[in-house]
Amino acid sequence: MRWEGQTVGADDGALPGLERAGLARLGLVRTVRTPEFADVAFHEVLAKSALSKVPAASKMPFGWTVNPYRGCSHACRYCLSPETLVLMTDGRQVPIRDLRVGDAVVGTELDEQGRRRYAETTVLAWWTTRRRAHRVTLADGTRVVASDDHRFLSDGRGWVHVARDLTDLRGRPFLTTHDRLVGPGPGDSAVRAAAGMAAVAGDGLRVTAVEDLGFEQDMIDITTGTGDFVANGVVSHNCFARPTHEYLDLDAGRDFDSQVVVKMNVDAVLRAELARPSWQREPVALGTNTDPYQRAEGRYRLMPGIIGALADSGTPFSILTKGTLLRRDLPLIAEAARRVEVGLGVSLAFADEELQQSVEPGTPTPRARLDLIRAVRAAGLPCGVMVAPVLPWLTDSRDHLRRLLDAVADAGATGVTVVPLHLKPGTREWYLQWLEREHPRAVAGYGRVYARGTYALEAYRQWLWDRVEPLLAERGFGSSGHRARSGATGRYADELRPHDDGDYPAGSIVAAASAAGHDGRAGRWRTGGALDGMPVDGGGLEVAAAGIEQVLF
Repeated sequence: MRWEGQTVGADDGALPGLERAGLARLGLVRTVRTPEFADVAFHEVLAKSALSKVPAASKMPFGWTVNPYRGCSHACRYCLSPETLVLMTDGRQVPIRDLRVGDAVVGTELDEQGRRRYAETTVLAWWTTRRRAHRVTLADGTRVVASDDHRFLSDGRGWVHVARDLTDLRGRPFLTTHDRLVGPGPGDSAVRAAAGMAAVAGDGLRVTAVEDLGFEQDMIDITTGTGDFVANGVVSHNCFARPTHEYLDLDAGRDFDSQVVVKMNVDAVLRAELARPSWQREPVALGTNTDPYQRAEGRYRLMPGIIGALADSGTPFSILTKGTLLRRDLPLIAEAARRVEVGLGVSLAFADEELQQSVEPGTPTPRARLDLIRAVRAAGLPCGVMVAPVLPWLTDSRDHLRRLLDAVADAGATGVTVVPLHLKPGTREWYLQWLEREHPRAVAGYGRVYARGTYALEAYRQWLWDRVEPLLAERGFGSSGHRARSGATGRYADELRPHDDGDYPAGSIVAAASAAGHDGRAGRWRTGGALDGMPVDGGGLEVAAAGIEQVLF
């Protein structure tokens, strides 16, 4: 459609929830809306930088990223009124408006027996928004003002939203007068919420009323390391902004929710940065946070310029995507691969389309992704496949894994990793509701496998690997992870490093160079092999601040 006719003129002022000054600092050119993307605004900016540095502490197998788009239309919007008191680890209760990144607050975590206990955590992000206000009143007189989709921890029901969402066909759980909230309560909360103490509900924390106040107001939310915090004496969920947002050049402020920033000049800026004498042609990864081949790329066509800039400068690069729009640029990527190392990765978790569409509605079907893998390989390019996430009791049977790996091998994948489901806060509640509705017999098993929280128990991970390893070997993949010297194909035996289900599949990532330079005989820049220099993991299960599913999916 004609986007040119959807420009928001300068006289319109700032869009709801966004400051004009903030967008101006980003180099705003214009804002575009289109019926094709309901409730999403695209802010076209002239960027000042393109390359983003990844901290060494993340242990990612790449040091630099490029994100032509900033923002996500699926952002959580949990938030509280500014005067809400948050319990600090030193016992003070501080208004949420006064918190800052790095502050030490009280959260909760599950122990080995699956019991929730108080724990010390830190504030990772803080931002404001504007939402319709709802007031929750408890039996002891405590009142909390929050948005309708904010969640509190209810005894016996888990995380429950403040109010019903009439547009949610799934029927999300919401607070009623039958709920008792978990928390230390008001007053001397620090005594009842010391680190290690059990988090329990009290009679005084019974919900007596939930009221729609009928107006919007400024609200605030934070992200913590545990995914929750204590607000006005009750355990409160937070918006789970991925810790990679900041160092991958995404923010969690007002321009994040349903606002996509498009770096219109990203290719020119990138060319200038790559031309600097200090640039060492280190590998660059694309698609590590926002998918560069999301639907908007069909209009903006930023990737061809980025690919050209990287190839012309002799910089190896990799692209991780679910988007079939990648096929448009395969000739350009194949040309780039004659000059630099290139890695391509696609995620595919299902052999059955019906189940896939039930879990991932609106995403490309398994057949479409398999066709994408074939197209990539037909273009002479490597393509690693992340079989992720594997769903216990649903997609971990030998039959399903065999059919999926057969299809992946038949499509020509150069490497495969198999990663079990991770249930992070914000995803956990939605998924378990879906599971209870669609596959109720599996709910009890999930309670056992994910008793410690986000990650499956080590016993399950090892069971899955024991099941998968021979299936991979039978199909010529041999190992789910990178090999020390196997180049892009991952299909012949050599020295393997220990398996880790956070590994990246062979062919998907161009790793750091051990002996970079120009190979005159090959006519391209060499980086010591596509996989040479691969670190111990690709963001495995125990790495602070980033798991592989945060980076890829």
